[in-house]
Amino acid sequence: MNTVTKWKDIPEFDDESDEAAFWMEHQLDPRLMNASIHQPDSRESTTITLRFDPRMLARIKRIARSRFLNYQSMIKQWLSERMEDEIK
Repeated sequence: MNTVTKWKDIPEFDDESDEAAFWMEHQLDPRLMNASIHQPDSRESTTITLRFDPRMLARIKRIARSRFLNYQSMIKQWLSERMEDEIK
């Protein structure tokens, strides 16, 4: 099993079967995944309440589980990425 240590080492795939074949022989280095998780600049945080449609929240949790992430952390990561896109 080959370990992927850099995001650029993951090729562009033509279809899902090519991607599946690649991942049958490769795995992500856990340090790569941990480095990609957003780390806030300070220890402070503010608690807010968001209301989600139950089906949407279930889908979010399912996606987070498939990525071995906490769903709240994943939502914060998505928001952070979107903010960066909006600023550009």
